[in-house]
Amino acid sequence: MKHQSDQPAEKATLNRLLAAYVAQIYPDSDTTALCRQISDAFWPEGAHRRKRKRKPGNFMWSQHDALLITYGNTLKDGAHKPLDLLYDFLCRYLEGTVNGVHILPFFPFTSDDGFAVTNFRAVNPQLGDWADINRIADRFKLMSDLVLNHVSSQGAWFNTYRQRQAPYDRFFFEANPDDDLSMVVRPRTTPLLQEIDTGDGPRHVWCTFSHDQIDLDFRNPEVLLEFLRIIRLHMENGLQINRLDAVAFIWKEIGSPSIHLPQTHAIIKLIRLLCDYAVEPVILLTETNVPKAENLSYFGKRDKAHVIYNFPLPPLILHAMMTGTAAHLVKWQSAMPPAPLGCAYLNFTASHDGIGMRPAEGLLSAMDQAAVIDVVKRIGGLVSMRALPDGGEAPYELNTTFFDAMSQTVTGPDDHHIDRFICSQTIVMSLEGIPAFYIHSLLATPNDHAGVEKRGMNRAINRHRWDYADLRARLAQPDTPQAQVLDGLRNRLRIRQEQPAFHPNATQFTIHMDDDRIFALWRQSLDRQQSIFALHNVSADEVEIPALRLNLIGDEDWVDLLSDEVISGETITLAPYQCRWIANGNY
Repeated sequence: MKHQSDQPAEKATLNRLLAAYVAQIYPDSDTTALCRQISDAFWPEGAHRRKRKRKPGNFMWSQHDALLITYGNTLKDGAHKPLDLLYDFLCRYLEGTVNGVHILPFFPFTSDDGFAVTNFRAVNPQLGDWADINRIADRFKLMSDLVLNHVSSQGAWFNTYRQRQAPYDRFFFEANPDDDLSMVVRPRTTPLLQEIDTGDGPRHVWCTFSHDQIDLDFRNPEVLLEFLRIIRLHMENGLQINRLDAVAFIWKEIGSPSIHLPQTHAIIKLIRLLCDYAVEPVILLTETNVPKAENLSYFGKRDKAHVIYNFPLPPLILHAMMTGTAAHLVKWQSAMPPAPLGCAYLNFTASHDGIGMRPAEGLLSAMDQAAVIDVVKRIGGLVSMRALPDGGEAPYELNTTFFDAMSQTVTGPDDHHIDRFICSQTIVMSLEGIPAFYIHSLLATPNDHAGVEKRGMNRAINRHRWDYADLRARLAQPDTPQAQVLDGLRNRLRIRQEQPAFHPNATQFTIHMDDDRIFALWRQSLDRQQSIFALHNVSADEVEIPALRLNLIGDEDWVDLLSDEVISGETITLAPYQCRWIANGNY
């Protein structure tokens, strides 16, 4: 029988916590019966459970970890399965540099480039099959998207709901057009409710994102049970990281903002508890593109997400590089708490979505945001808006590749494009946390205006699909932007992974320079043996720093890991957009 090996005290702890979460989420349910169903969903017959809960302090990452973000069909050649090409690209260009990969929704779908899923149990046949996923998972830590909030309007779940067949007749959130929905927080400007015909007559279903993405109703515990079974299936196929997409919206209440509700946090705690008792290493990453305090809440007391996105980072780095001042970046980073032990930030500048502007609220003034938006528009980028409760609109995200965004500053174009871009990515590598890189950042992909016109969506500008033969030819020529950027970033990632001071949870302090042109950090390894001063010149100026500002210990040798230069003398010079990782050389 499964579970017989569990020690009584540990099993009692699991049962007690599970019952507490179930009582909070579903107070009217039979708690004992539902707990049993949850356990059977996550640990079906034949599955095993840890004897002891995995402790929060047991790190599941190190300085060797770096993540690639990509669609399964970013690479194509007309002859091979896209997942075959992705596997070849990973092994040929990134193995030994990047050890994790987030393949954006690789399931059958109908819209939103995969985020309107029709079947979480299948691989999109246009990409490949489970064997292709398994092959990648054998060599890289693999992340999948658990799109908890909604599914496709054309999937089996919703079609069965429209026919009013159990259990799916209670799977989707319904509301009345006369309900008070004025407080609902929306990331889109489309109508929230959609009228649809069912076997019982017309119904109004909730659509947070689009009318092809119908929101699920987690008030029905059968929805949670089904997702637990899906998580188990993904674990059995080698997936180690579950990205909880749009998780902040999963619980709704009429008359409330319907975001970050207590039941949402309790559901995450419940999933985390199960993962902590799983034999397989499972990491939960919450996707909550919201202001700082709301985002940080998803760490909880080390009982919710293992990892959260560092969402303010993209707009703040963008502003720093475009304006030549790190003042806002420094101020924000100085006030950021270290991640709790056993948790980590995921640092990035770009993803499949645009550069979110909501996380910049309270960090960049309206004037600062306008300056960045002006540059983005100048280089051919786009701006997507969100609806406000008062009926107005506000910038929700900037749509551009980060590489093209670095082609100009507020003063116009110059000759520092690639250096400025590599500097922006080096900041990501230097910060406390796990660095993540969108494939189009590694490949210096320009804005895809033809894709926007063809597909009729702003986000297509940052979702180019490379012809693999053309890409490989560009990477073979050292003077192309693709080769220069990929080689430059790979070199820095290889250096980074050998430095204990860059462990995701190593100590970090922000150093305040007199000149805002330098973004400076001090990192110290967990054993306190290695120190690294990470300096980043975000300006087009040559900047000199008094060596005394860094308080380099006099009886140790210090070397810039990026240039192999031994640091001596009274000043340290940084060329435009130069970065330095100054480490104690006797480590």
